[in-house]
Amino acid sequence: MHNASGIGTYIKNIVPFLLSNFDITLLGKKKELHNYDWINKVEIIECSSNIYSIKEQFELFKKIPKCDVFWSPHYNIPVLPIKAKKRIVTIHDVYHLAFYDTLNLKQKLYAKFMINQAVSKSDIILTVSEFSKNEIIKYTNTKKEIKVIYNAINFNKFKVINNNLEKLKNKYSLPNEFILFVGNVKPHKNLKRLLLAIKDLDINLVIVGKKDGFITGDESIKKLVTNANLKGKVYFTGYVKDEDIPVIYNLAKLFVFPSLYEGFGIPPLEAQACGCPVIVSNVASLPEVCGDSALYCNPYDVNDIKEKIEVLLNNEQLREELIQKGFENIKRFSWEKSAKKIIDVIEGLK
Repeated sequence: MHNASGIGTYIKNIVPFLLSNFDITLLGKKKELHNYDWINKVEIIECSSNIYSIKEQFELFKKIPKCDVFWSPHYNIPVLPIKAKKRIVTIHDVYHLAFYDTLNLKQKLYAKFMINQAVSKSDIILTVSEFSKNEIIKYTNTKKEIKVIYNAINFNKFKVINNNLEKLKNKYSLPNEFILFVGNVKPHKNLKRLLLAIKDLDINLVIVGKKDGFITGDESIKKLVTNANLKGKVYFTGYVKDEDIPVIYNLAKLFVFPSLYEGFGIPPLEAQACGCPVIVSNVASLPEVCGDSALYCNPYDVNDIKEKIEVLLNNEQLREELIQKGFENIKRFSWEKSAKKIIDVIEGLK
């Protein structure tokens, strides 16, 4: 289990619903799992290797116990033989194949080999959108069954909040008015174009996420903030406590997600649940996830991103319309419903 990005969110929210049906053993870093309220109900096998490493492969081979079903929540599956009767893999996206030219040679070889291994060695392939299903078929030519089971959000956590807003604004030194981006600073998140889009706008941008990214961070982001004279209007919050993120969504004027590639895209739904209108890219899975509840931009066009931000900042009627449509849109997604579908998949393998 990797407590990072969307993969950690996926497992953290699915596992609790599986506990009444199965005895579960998790492989992961105990220090990253201790704050989950269900953690005492599962067995944990410590796995300390870095994701995507050769050491990880040998550790998985050595430590995966005999089991009925082994489920990998990402494509970094064990390549060596394991003592599992059946195997399931969730492939959230095939970004590393779709944006193949952005990788170095080592990354290219690893991504192509591992994604194809994940497909060939698994009895069932799960993914999180019809878009990702089509991408998996396109890049692997698999004829295997692929089940689409959507991601979701935690409605107890992400909701409209009226208390402690000013207190939290002061805690993170946030400006009075701002637009928001939540996510890791990876190249495909398209922050460069978002930064250029706000350069001449009278609005601040708050970025909640790791400034250095997750494994594949974009170092040029910090340089761009300096070189484009954006220092006074771009706020990197750094680490934000999980419980504080919904409050920041509630404080934002709008949420912008100009990503070039997403297998699903959870943050726009989190924003909508908090009553924050969203602007998202018109590519990949985002139209599937957001439907008519978002304002869409061309993520490759800085001027279009800028224009859509201006429109939503200045059109109160459109803002309110998107807020209400957002509340309706999020009703389509539920971790409980998704977990029940996964239970059916596991039961069907017995």
